[in-house]
Amino acid sequence: MHVLKALIVDDEKGMRLGMQRTLNRYTFSLDDIEEDIKFETETAATGEDAVEKVANWSPDIMLLDYKLPNISGLEVLEEVTTEESEMVTVMVTAYASIDTAISAIKQGAFDFLAKPFEPADLRKTVKKATKNLILAREVRKLEEEKKRVRFEFLSVLAHELKAPINAIKGYLNIISDRVMGNDVEKYDDMVERSLVRIDGMKKMISDLLDLTRIESGEKKRQLKKTSVTNCIKRSIDTAEPLAREKNITINLHNEDDIEFMCDSGEIEIIMNNLISNAIKYNKDDGQVDIDFDKKDDAVEISVSDTGIGMSEEEQKKLFDEFTRIKNKKTRGIEGSGLGLSILQKIVNLYDGKISVESEPDQGTKFTITLYKSAD
Repeated sequence: MHVLKALIVDDEKGMRLGMQRTLNRYTFSLDDIEEDIKFETETAATGEDAVEKVANWSPDIMLLDYKLPNISGLEVLEEVTTEESEMVTVMVTAYASIDTAISAIKQGAFDFLAKPFEPADLRKTVKKATKNLILAREVRKLEEEKKRVRFEFLSVLAHELKAPINAIKGYLNIISDRVMGNDVEKYDDMVERSLVRIDGMKKMISDLLDLTRIESGEKKRQLKKTSVTNCIKRSIDTAEPLAREKNITINLHNEDDIEFMCDSGEIEIIMNNLISNAIKYNKDDGQVDIDFDKKDDAVEISVSDTGIGMSEEEQKKLFDEFTRIKNKKTRGIEGSGLGLSILQKIVNLYDGKISVESEPDQGTKFTITLYKSAD
């Protein structure tokens, strides 16, 4: 049972007790809350008492009489309303007028209940106020979650960029100070390492842009009948220079021209990530095997390597953003930690699935199934 606090403020004892009795017996459900909702109630006969109880008891909903002795309901509302407050206030009065309603709403009241009213009217108004309260809390929770995610994102990004920037700065300082003399060739290795670091940062920025476009829905998709075979071959061509550096052979086991309704750019992002990872995490003189086939309305693509493999624990973290497998074998392997996260989001656009088979020192196999191209 989800219990909300309701404060009833009225100088007429009969009204206070009647509203309290109605709410104490009132239980209802809302779509956004799995549990039934009921009320715990308190009453106040004066504005001063109401201000004190709001401060000490923190009600969720306040039913506030417009006309009170000493200080009015509007003055109470002005006193207790703050930016941080989530309390929903319903003004209750026998002096119902447009001017009264406007004044109350300007002061922060959510709704207006005119006397005399039936218990059913009270229940209906309180239920509406409860919906508003829960919605406001959900919105605030989402805003706080967005702030937390943004902070974590920027923290991780700053951490990921700090190392390459510091490395490049260190190399440039050595070159600037001519630490190794005036022979330019002695600095070639440092220049090459700096360029590799810059390429890594460019890849991270590119991955971040892809991720942002996909998540925001701003990435324009061009869905049309596409040769998956050609997409895969283009990704292989892109990866060939990297493969040659480690003397890795890329084998394509299907030359059939298979067509699928998809966005060719999305297929290439998937394949670029899978093939580049299969090369980067492979052993020298290893191989990468690519196979694909069409089954009914689905396309299945697999990419396997003869690389360093992963433990079951490492596989569980694969698709988290900014996550890279870190151990002695992966030391020195550059990456943004975003590739597989982006891949997962693209696969979701096709109502697809990804499976991973891997053993340490034996290699890894990714299998992707794309079921349909969803707008």
